[in-house]
Amino acid sequence: MTTTGAPAIEAVLFDFSGTLFRLEEHPSWFDGIHDANGTPVDGAGAAELMRRMTAPVGETVEFDDATRHAWRNRDLDPALHRQAYFHVLAQSGVTDPVHAESVYGRVIDADSWTPYPDTEGVLKKLAAESIRIGVLSNIAFDIRPAFVDRGLDRFVDEFVLSFEVGHVKPQPEIFRHAVTALGVDPAVTLMVGDSDEADGAAREIGCHFALVDPVPTSQRPDALLKALREFGIR
Repeated sequence: MTTTGAPAIEAVLFDFSGTLFRLEEHPSWFDGIHDANGTPVDGAGAAELMRRMTAPVGETVEFDDATRHAWRNRDLDPALHRQAYFHVLAQSGVTDPVHAESVYGRVIDADSWTPYPDTEGVLKKLAAESIRIGVLSNIAFDIRPAFVDRGLDRFVDEFVLSFEVGHVKPQPEIFRHAVTALGVDPAVTLMVGDSDEADGAAREIGCHFALVDPVPTSQRPDALLKALREFGIR
């Protein structure tokens, strides 16, 4: 996709998980953790567990009415987030509350999240060109420490987090909140994310959209830079 003749981009909104950062399991996270049958959770099992907990849309395990409500509203309420993730863990075999607490703690720990190789470069580039930057995430915990700990917070003009603003992607209200906070028009705003369903909904209010693949960080060295180039930011 090219944007010849389109207005110059004045702001970029980034999704967090699978776009700027990725939750990548470390073997030590699962030391001593086993499923209900006593089988250690490691290797492919640990990777699948992380996939189930970080899927941006859809249902990754079986739910009843109460747990489905928690899952669908997890990014609006920290208590529902915890309930939903503990259910996913239990359905995945991690039924020991102590083990579940340990794994869940990794999810909400800023130090557990790994930035993509080009995250810092992209944020620096945009800031140097005075292009406004927002991080727009469906999330139920504060992700700012992930940026602060790496010195990246100074590049971000606005954090728009679903549990703070009361709306989730793909609801148009959260995108309107973001562009208003940045003081820009949707027509000159680019949304970059890993879900066409959730992040791509920014197009409904007139934003541009670029899709990136939420693959492991080692497999995606420059997708963010490529996305910007598609919209004339070089």
